[in-house]
Amino acid sequence: MASAVFRFSLTTLAAAAGLAMLPAQAQTPATATQTIEVTGRVLNLAPGIGGFGNQPLSKVPLAGNVITTTMLDDLGATRLSDLTRLDASLSDAYNSEGYWSFLSVRGYVLDNRFNYRRDGLPINAETAIGLANKERIEVLKGTSGIQAGTSAPGGLVNFVVKRPDGNVRSAGLSWRENGSVGVAADLSQRFGQNEAFGLRVNAAYDHLDPQTRSLQGHARQLSLAGDWRIAPDTLLEAEFEHSLQSQPSVPGFSLLGSRVPDASRIDPRTNLNNQPWSQPVVLEGNTASLRLQQKLGGDWRLVAHGMTQRLTSDDRLAYPFGCEAEGNYDRYCSDGTFDLYDFRSDNERRRSDALDLSASGSASLAGLSHQISTGVLFTRYKSRLQGQAYNYVGVGNIDGTAVTEPDPTLGDANTNRDERNTELYLRDVVSLTQDLRLWAGLRHTRLHRDSVRTDGSRPTSYSQGETLPWLALSHELTPATLVYASWGQGLESDVVPNRSRYRNAGEALPALKSRQTELGIKHEEGDINASLVAFSIDRPMAADVCDADDSCVRRNAGSARHRGLEAALGWRTGPWQLNASAMWLHARVRGEGFGANDGNRPTNVPPRTLRLQGSYAMPAVPGLQLQAGLVYEGNKMVLEDNSARIPGWTTTSLGLRYLQRLQGSQVTWRLGVDNLTDKRAWRESPFQFGHAYLYPLAPRTFRASFQLDL
Repeated sequence: MASAVFRFSLTTLAAAAGLAMLPAQAQTPATATQTIEVTGRVLNLAPGIGGFGNQPLSKVPLAGNVITTTMLDDLGATRLSDLTRLDASLSDAYNSEGYWSFLSVRGYVLDNRFNYRRDGLPINAETAIGLANKERIEVLKGTSGIQAGTSAPGGLVNFVVKRPDGNVRSAGLSWRENGSVGVAADLSQRFGQNEAFGLRVNAAYDHLDPQTRSLQGHARQLSLAGDWRIAPDTLLEAEFEHSLQSQPSVPGFSLLGSRVPDASRIDPRTNLNNQPWSQPVVLEGNTASLRLQQKLGGDWRLVAHGMTQRLTSDDRLAYPFGCEAEGNYDRYCSDGTFDLYDFRSDNERRRSDALDLSASGSASLAGLSHQISTGVLFTRYKSRLQGQAYNYVGVGNIDGTAVTEPDPTLGDANTNRDERNTELYLRDVVSLTQDLRLWAGLRHTRLHRDSVRTDGSRPTSYSQGETLPWLALSHELTPATLVYASWGQGLESDVVPNRSRYRNAGEALPALKSRQTELGIKHEEGDINASLVAFSIDRPMAADVCDADDSCVRRNAGSARHRGLEAALGWRTGPWQLNASAMWLHARVRGEGFGANDGNRPTNVPPRTLRLQGSYAMPAVPGLQLQAGLVYEGNKMVLEDNSARIPGWTTTSLGLRYLQRLQGSQVTWRLGVDNLTDKRAWRESPFQFGHAYLYPLAPRTFRASFQLDL
């Protein structure tokens, strides 16, 4: 992990996957910093993207999870995709080492341009996101129409940045097999009269040398966060983050003709991107934000929050794609060979800007108590690319032994994009009785999008406006038990490619409105946290309807319906602690746009998943905790016609954490091993870019870390 640093305040260990508090707009008090004792169960965390004020997740009609720095450190997490080991609702979705991460939530792949937030503001996740300066990662599950103007329906991921928190002096050192080594530092200080000023610095550097061959690289991160308590009711916060990762990426394996290769015969350390001319993927990001919070009379608060993000990428790969010799362009050849391409797209530049102006507080209307929040969010996104190389260079093989000559000719055009959004939102919580609440949200989105190829061809431009509602009713059966029902919509927008094969080229499709219904029950009391959620999400899909002359019309012609159950349990007694989550999912594609595949399972979506994390604090050795984990995923379809699938798999892990106190300081030692039995299996089967890929489970991996807190 880029950082093995953790401060025991304002961040708590979440006992149950899915039963942590889901923060919304930053509500950092303008008075003294709050300190919370770590007890192993969920305490109050300031809301981030839930959208309903300082409400614990156990009291709101939403499903979500908060993953803290301690949880990530205990797992030896190094990237966003490691979250899949902690929550049964999360799965991999084309996760390649050396590249940016993709997540699937409730079976839907999150859109890296629209489903990610940073302190509540939208960011572009088409980059490597460093974890050194992140206090926690929040996952909101389900359609997100009241939190996002446009987004895929699975949910949202929000990164919460570390802010000045008293005096922190922390440093860490980590190691991972084969020879990845990381160092990190976390410093925080308050100063000035009445400690009016605060500053926090996080720095990390990693030498990357994982078990996958030909994958050496490096990563660095530097961040600064400061605040000024201008007055008891006024808080100004500013922060800046720089990150860079340079490392080759790893292509996936694939079907060999019509056959799914035996994963037990594949070396998971093999990197098919191992040509002498292979170059690293370089992902650089710079992000800055400014937030002003002003407390008004009563509990009303005004917040102005702005953010800007600049990403630069060099995307390069010795890219295996298809088998022309057998006329199959979505898989490899039967004999284990494949067509190999030299892909290069350098100096990709992406910029995202956001400004959120909001007000929140309570009021009494029509004799009822209301908790109201309202505001407007302005966002702007721009990508500027150049010509790219995508050139056939010969035949490779799955043994990784074939050598070809490069061809870096920039002979293919890329696509530049511009987008502007204005989103007006209103949320209200109405207390009908002491135990019965009505939750309502409304979000109006006005968007404008333009795109054009880098050679000036295929321009498109369109505008759309949509209003999305969300409603829920919750009832407290007891002070510790809540039942709820909710209904909401999500929004996605698409345009027909401006290509000659489409009879409706360049036409904006009607807005794709997903719909979700959710029923849930939550219980939190003492050392037990539990939840059970049933959901149904229907996502409209656009499809190409073509005739014999390959003349096509793209239109909304089907949907992907996912229905499921999510269960979570956190239990603690004496030295024992258990966190468990499971999901059962019935996912199908429906409609004429899918043709013969109507009624099939979508690719890379397991019907059953299970996550277990257990620990035992040894009474005989104070400070020593033994840990164990289990991850299970069911079988997944490889092809859209469901003619090929990969079997389910189970992996286990072991770890320990030892807290040692030395003359006013604390040392934390961590040891762990992942994939304890060295299980060989296909981890995931994404159908991406018109091609079926297979990614193997990582081999057995040992890791260790050391952390000093002064």
